[in-house]
Amino acid sequence: MRPVRLVRGFLTVGGWTLASRVVGFVRDVMIAAYVGAGPVAEAYFVATSLPNMFRRFFGEGAFNTAFVPMFAKKLEGGEDARAFAETAMAGLALVVTAVTAVAMIAMPWLVLAMASGFAGDERLALATLYGRICFPYILLISLTALLSGLLNAGGRFIAAAAAPVMMNLVLIVAMLAADRFGWDMGLAMSWSTPVAGVVQLVLCWVAAARMGFPLRLVRPRLTPDIRRLLAIAGPAVLAGGVVQVNLLVGRQVGSFFDGAIAWLTYADRLYQLPLGVVAIAIGVVLLPDLSRRLKAGDVAGSRHAYSRGTEFALFLTVPAGVALMVIADPLISVLFRRGDFDAADVGPTALALAIYGAGLPAFTLQKVLQPLYFAREDTRRPFRFAVHAMIVNAVIAVGLSPLIGFSAAALATTLAGWTMVAQLGWHSRDMGEAARWDDRLRRRLPRILLASGVMGAALWALMGWLGDALYAPGTRYAALAALIGGGVAVYAVASLALGAFRPSDLKAGLKRG
Repeated sequence: MRPVRLVRGFLTVGGWTLASRVVGFVRDVMIAAYVGAGPVAEAYFVATSLPNMFRRFFGEGAFNTAFVPMFAKKLEGGEDARAFAETAMAGLALVVTAVTAVAMIAMPWLVLAMASGFAGDERLALATLYGRICFPYILLISLTALLSGLLNAGGRFIAAAAAPVMMNLVLIVAMLAADRFGWDMGLAMSWSTPVAGVVQLVLCWVAAARMGFPLRLVRPRLTPDIRRLLAIAGPAVLAGGVVQVNLLVGRQVGSFFDGAIAWLTYADRLYQLPLGVVAIAIGVVLLPDLSRRLKAGDVAGSRHAYSRGTEFALFLTVPAGVALMVIADPLISVLFRRGDFDAADVGPTALALAIYGAGLPAFTLQKVLQPLYFAREDTRRPFRFAVHAMIVNAVIAVGLSPLIGFSAAALATTLAGWTMVAQLGWHSRDMGEAARWDDRLRRRLPRILLASGVMGAALWALMGWLGDALYAPGTRYAALAALIGGGVAVYAVASLALGAFRPSDLKAGLKRG
């Protein structure tokens, strides 16, 4: 198998992730237009959140964290990787099917656990119905996630990265069809979830077959490899639970301040765009690459992969974080201020966005540092670090909320992110040369920081020059585009002038070795 250049993989996955986010934005606009914020919308959102929460444990999260390094090493070592993948898929299917059966029976209680305010009104019955339709998606997406990990380990990124786009497209088609033929919109949206799961599974299965791995569903067996897989995945499952606790703490703190949950949610959606595109791309590409190199004993190659992943992450997210901090107010005003979202909501949401922006590099660096552990099949230490970060998050969010209000939840998220990065970085020192920055990264980092600072100063000056044009109804969209375009141009010029980036880097990164 030919090695895949890291930057090429990052751009492939990042590009498809960006496409998914754009299509997802269209999807959200259509949902708002068809069902608004009424009972059908609320019931649907709760119903779809249930399988999405569970899939982080069984599919894209804990299971793949353990599966990808083991599969990549077998692939590199010439072992029977297909038999291992088929046995893992059979075990995963068995467990998720059992969970699905229990969830279908307990659906009313699951809905109340997510939204106790639904008790006693029509939303409970609707969410229970929609939940029972949607929940089998967890089986389909878990199998899709396993196939995606298999493809990523083999350097095939397109099908796995394109699968989320299919999810959004199926939902859009379902809404258009329901509107055209007079179907029940809530049911059409709910049924689109398992249909999309089938489409995603078929897409990835065909891609895996073309790669030489047409997996079959075999009888589950508790082999030594599967025991090892479960032992590695266990702490990752617990770490996923820690993440859910962090989200719950933030929601609880926000719920004591009128409007705070909405402010935090809108800010979260904005900073998640650069985070999702960059962090997902790095996490998907770097883990199998490091696993293969470690199996082959390629210390120099591992160090190169880790350093390039770090450089790519910082080059994109440091300026993005600076921009979110500097121009948070006009960003929120232009993108969200309309209808019931008025001027009084802009300031608090912008404050939350600026705080999240300060944590953006940390959230992305976690995706660079965690593969150093996962590639070595070490999930215990990241779990322990996640618990420490959870404690930091809870103490800051709860302890500071009486002093600084709802923004304590955002500040806690950011400081917990940097706490996690500090622990991952400090304890990676015992991994040898493979986990150390190379000379190129050491030279580039201060130049990236300086170029980002130059861009931040330029944004501040340009924001002052544009003034009221950023808020006037007739000019605000053009003015924001000019502000963002100016920032991008300044950062590009400053990066080239200071040596933070060279055009030859991109050219080399897009080639296959």
